[in-house]
Amino acid sequence: MAGDEKSSAFGDQAGSVELLWGGRERPSRGPKPALSLERITRTAIGLADTGGLGAVSMQRVAAELDFTKMSLYRYVPGKAELVALMIDTAMGEPPEPAGAAAGDWRGALRDWAQRLAAVFAQHPWLLSALVGPRVMGPNELGWTERALAALAGTGLTGGEQLDAVLVVSGHVRAIAQVSASMGVGGAPAKEPEAALSAALNELLVGRSERFPALSAALAGTAGGESREQAWEFGLERILDGLEAYAGRG
Repeated sequence: MAGDEKSSAFGDQAGSVELLWGGRERPSRGPKPALSLERITRTAIGLADTGGLGAVSMQRVAAELDFTKMSLYRYVPGKAELVALMIDTAMGEPPEPAGAAAGDWRGALRDWAQRLAAVFAQHPWLLSALVGPRVMGPNELGWTERALAALAGTGLTGGEQLDAVLVVSGHVRAIAQVSASMGVGGAPAKEPEAALSAALNELLVGRSERFPALSAALAGTAGGESREQAWEFGLERILDGLEAYAGRG
């Protein structure tokens, strides 16, 4: 009965569940294979890091490995399952957030967010790969586990903790998406806010009267310090809100 429930819960994603959580690598008989799930997955990640998720196909991965596409199907049923493996491998083992051991939930969650942002900067294709219904792997769930553990002593309910992690991760992903979209040649922009400001200033030449509020805001940033602050500003305001909410009453 448990098997039936699992199948009905995941439907067509059962293959991803098996590969991510089953701990079974194929083929299981015969001499030591020349291929492995690890090698296939790492090759696919390399293609995605260079050309985006669209550059990944079973045929392309097979060609990179100098094997036939049919050889890959002995290990991975198809691209959907391969992408699931890519996500979990690229996410990596979640690190212990700094400050967690000392009970500093705010510092721990800040460190967790910074580390997650670094993963997205290294693998920008994750931003599109994480969208939509899919099976989460052990590494990805591990990241959620670490964030929830940091919030354990805040007094927030379980549901509130989950919501808090969703809000923080959503902020990290949103800023990472802006950075990726402002990049040139597929590489994330190192200073997306500066790039956005430059683009807006160019558009507003001769149009400041039509957009007075935007023109005034941009003028206030001219000649000052780096405008690479939206990530930190947003995160700190989220943490402020969580701290105030947790301490209410």
